[in-house]
Amino acid sequence: MDAVPAFDKADYSLHAVKLGLWEGFIFVNLTEKAPPLDEVFASLAGKFGHWNLPLLRSARRIEYDVCANWKLIFENYSECYHCPGVHPALAKISPYDSAENDLCEGPFLGGFMAIARGASLTMSGKACARPVGDIEGEDHARVFYYSIFPNMLLSMHPDYVMVHQLWPQSPGRTLIECNWYFHPEAAGIPGYNPEDAVEFWDMTNKQDWHVCELSQQGIASRAYQPGPYSPRESIPAAWDREYLRMM
Repeated sequence: MDAVPAFDKADYSLHAVKLGLWEGFIFVNLTEKAPPLDEVFASLAGKFGHWNLPLLRSARRIEYDVCANWKLIFENYSECYHCPGVHPALAKISPYDSAENDLCEGPFLGGFMAIARGASLTMSGKACARPVGDIEGEDHARVFYYSIFPNMLLSMHPDYVMVHQLWPQSPGRTLIECNWYFHPEAAGIPGYNPEDAVEFWDMTNKQDWHVCELSQQGIASRAYQPGPYSPRESIPAAWDREYLRMM
């Protein structure tokens, strides 16, 4: 193209996209007039600081291929009303009715649930690593669950953090990337056993994906009709409102 008059490579460059960094995670926005990430995430400023998220290191990653719409997976994550019947091991450690939510509207939703037995959500019930940060007071016996619209699920335990990323492939299929993060110095301390947490949540994840796939089959039926949410499903209802607002 050097011989073409008035040709400028800059006129045919790759498209620029907006990037933003929040708590060590990189966010991409493909819209031309995207607001600054700091503005979008203003309500979360400093909220998760004592988990030291930017410093944590991934110890394990598992990818799941789920035959369900991504919105069903968000709905499943956003309530534990289903836990006694679907997650017997989880329900013994963390009562389904212990949830207290502090973000109840908008693109960021969730709160915490109690750890009623043991020190963490692991197969052994014991902590599998040193604390990820400066966890104080009652937070030592809590797990915090938040959905970050549109495709991030953040689960923060005293000794590790689990992050799901949802990547829709079709209306009926979603790839889910799950990472387990630990303190960068955890591996050098006795008692470090990340597989204790990975095995627990891999089991729990597969239970969730199974019922999500059953839900997908249900909504595909010509006889399907939506039903009402229960009072324990306020966060899925709030997520629906945010999705509809964005659409």
